[in-house]
Amino acid sequence: MGTVYQINKGLNRPIGFKGLKAQYIAYLSAGLVVLLLSFTVFYILGVPLVVLLPMTGLLGSALFVAVTVLSKRFGRYGLMKYLASSRVPVYLWFNSRKLFIHLKIGGGYGKK
Repeated sequence: MGTVYQINKGLNRPIGFKGLKAQYIAYLSAGLVVLLLSFTVFYILGVPLVVLLPMTGLLGSALFVAVTVLSKRFGRYGLMKYLASSRVPVYLWFNSRKLFIHLKIGGGYGKK
């Protein structure tokens, strides 16, 4: 019988598998699928297995190490926050005060 892996998940906690958290499990699985497809394509194109197997092994190991490092460094939502922080402007520039004058208190969002 095959090996049974535990997926640890508590109440209101992200899924954890072998030290990977939340979306990093999906990143690893997507990377492995791409690696499998690239192996298949190169094998069909006639690349020798002596070249293909070490290359696939090295790329798979690099993928696993990279995803593990990202998971440990950023955690559950840290990578999304890190990528979003680069899109936040340093300052905002307004040419008039009209936007702020017409705001209503209480969530009117500028509508009258």
